[in-house]
Amino acid sequence: MKCKHINFGFRVPGFLLTMSGFWKPGTERPGERVVLTGDRDEDDVLLAAAAGGYQSGYMNLQKQRNRLPIHKHRTALLYMVETTATVIVIGETGCGKTTQIPQYLCEAGWADGGRVIACTQPRRLAVQTVAARVAEEMSVSLGAEVGYSIRFEDITTPGVTKIKYVTDGVLVKEMMEDPLLTKYSVIMIDEAHERSIATDIVLGLLKKIQRKRPELRLIVSSATLQAKSVANFFDLSQERKIIAQTDKMPNLKPAIVSVQGRMHPVRLYYSEEPVENYIRAAVTTVLLIHKLEPPGDVLVFLTGQDDVDKTVEMLNDEAENLPRDSDGLFVLALYAGLSRSDQDLVFSSAPRGKRKVIVSTNIAETSVTLEGIVYVVDSGFSKQRFYNPLTDMEALVVSPISRASAMQRSGRAGRVRPGKCYRLYTENTFLHEMDAETVPEIQRSNLVSTILQLKALGIDNIMRFDWPAPPPPETMVRALELLYALGVLDTDAKLTSPVGYQIAEIPLDPMISKMLIASASLGCSSEALTIAATLSVQSIWLSSRGRQKELDEARDRFAVAEGDLVTYLNVYEGFVKSNKSPQWCHTNFVNYQAMKKVADVRAQLRRLMQRLGVKLTSCENEMEVLKKAIASGFFVNASLLQETSGEGNIYKRLRGGQELLIHPSSVLFRAAPRCVVFHSVMFTGNNYMRDVTAVDPGWLTSVAPHFFERKKLAV
Repeated sequence: MKCKHINFGFRVPGFLLTMSGFWKPGTERPGERVVLTGDRDEDDVLLAAAAGGYQSGYMNLQKQRNRLPIHKHRTALLYMVETTATVIVIGETGCGKTTQIPQYLCEAGWADGGRVIACTQPRRLAVQTVAARVAEEMSVSLGAEVGYSIRFEDITTPGVTKIKYVTDGVLVKEMMEDPLLTKYSVIMIDEAHERSIATDIVLGLLKKIQRKRPELRLIVSSATLQAKSVANFFDLSQERKIIAQTDKMPNLKPAIVSVQGRMHPVRLYYSEEPVENYIRAAVTTVLLIHKLEPPGDVLVFLTGQDDVDKTVEMLNDEAENLPRDSDGLFVLALYAGLSRSDQDLVFSSAPRGKRKVIVSTNIAETSVTLEGIVYVVDSGFSKQRFYNPLTDMEALVVSPISRASAMQRSGRAGRVRPGKCYRLYTENTFLHEMDAETVPEIQRSNLVSTILQLKALGIDNIMRFDWPAPPPPETMVRALELLYALGVLDTDAKLTSPVGYQIAEIPLDPMISKMLIASASLGCSSEALTIAATLSVQSIWLSSRGRQKELDEARDRFAVAEGDLVTYLNVYEGFVKSNKSPQWCHTNFVNYQAMKKVADVRAQLRRLMQRLGVKLTSCENEMEVLKKAIASGFFVNASLLQETSGEGNIYKRLRGGQELLIHPSSVLFRAAPRCVVFHSVMFTGNNYMRDVTAVDPGWLTSVAPHFFERKKLAV
């Protein structure tokens, strides 16, 4: 889409815009008449009244529950679950399906006799916040009757927990120990429209389980899901191989329940012309909302952590220039790698006399209820993962969102009061250029971890697995090739013993897991554990936010010639020697919450390694053996130096032949090792390698003979 510069009247440094730069469907605009939404002339009156007077804390929790649109469907839902194996719930954003349906089931006795009701979410933050909300509504302690489980964190009590919120991935892990999920009476797959890889795996596996356990009830819920296609997928009524285990067989033909009505109306506004810079446009729009609109918090949707941090910084700078007699801005970031303390700020009330502005990635699209949001600013973009099986490269790419995601985003403004959504794209873009639905993640992602999970569950014929949306065959073949090269699969595509089974047990990327297993025989497993734990968090460094030089100097204090992964050892050692001091972290630009998480994950991985019978040793200062262990896991990402240029040293990846640069944040950015391995690639104009380690190219044929036996290494 070719962007044009907007030229409107109200000036903000670097960008021109007024509220007249947006138009509401249903109103006159030059040259045409467009009607998209029902006209509600009373909306502005309702909006001003609600923004000025309504606060959810004034209403007791039971009354709030009864006011939710889902409440009037309670009896019908329970009847459907009682009589039907699979129920599909289509409920608009804010109807209460996520928090209320598990409670209705618990009240109806589905958690009696030690049984458990599970509700899956595609995101960790949603699991934590929804579980906390439901525990509050039920007046119980989080971790008792209501709990949650995410990777490396289990807040439940066996024998006590009745409602359990989990990520889709955790539920798949549970199937490895209990393939039929026998402790669960009802499993609710929430936000199924997001179609994460784990969601699609769960849907496929639950269909298999239902054939053996027809008494298991499934609820698939979403705001935008294509109900008929999901109903057809779970329709087992014509199958003859269902094993009946109950006297009263439920109806195997899925039922569909539609919950109508968003809690409050939301007005939509579109940009009259495409914006040139969505970050600057978002900042400008927030400032104009603050100047011209009644009280109410603002939620801004951007693409990733870098965009979020940049926007927060710009808004804070602009807030300093606001008139002293006006209310100020309380600007907060929201993204997956956020610390718990920063998360708590997002969900707390703004200080008196401040308007809260939350700048978020698409993590805030679903499940997470942000009290007080009245205005949404939608950039129209998100970061999505795309994998090319031909080049074997995966990257996060900024892409336009779908119409379904756009509707989810606008719905955030109507959760607790009437709201408005300002879309930083045109109505024509929404109607004619955006896809109706987001492409399922399983059709655009690397499937190495996915194939390994299915193999660990005993599903040998991967190609015939019943997928809700089948992935490309080329992607599955690539995954099988890599698992074979890692020594996880044998020539019959079955898990090897013990390495394959050990790697399948470790809840990490298979390449990181292979590094851990290899480190045991090389005598450096203690150091490898630290590296693996560090790679499990988004970043151990604080955001620079205008202090890039100080951050670079702090990194240099820990830097070693071996590369980024070995540098992390120095950071962790300094953190431990400081007695895990927050002040030490602040002084060294290290993220304290991230380092606490690293320490916790490391401890859990250590216990898991001991349970798997892996010997734990330290190589002290023998970094060569540690680098060999790293190469054993990441050999597929080996790259050789080709030439040195002004923009950086150019490397060529051995698998695929792509030209890559070392990212400027790497400690090896100014170095020129002959051969490196990397953990990930970032695409920002150039192809940048992240978390880079220098290795001896001569090691590659020994650590991965199957992979490199036909390769010619230019050494």
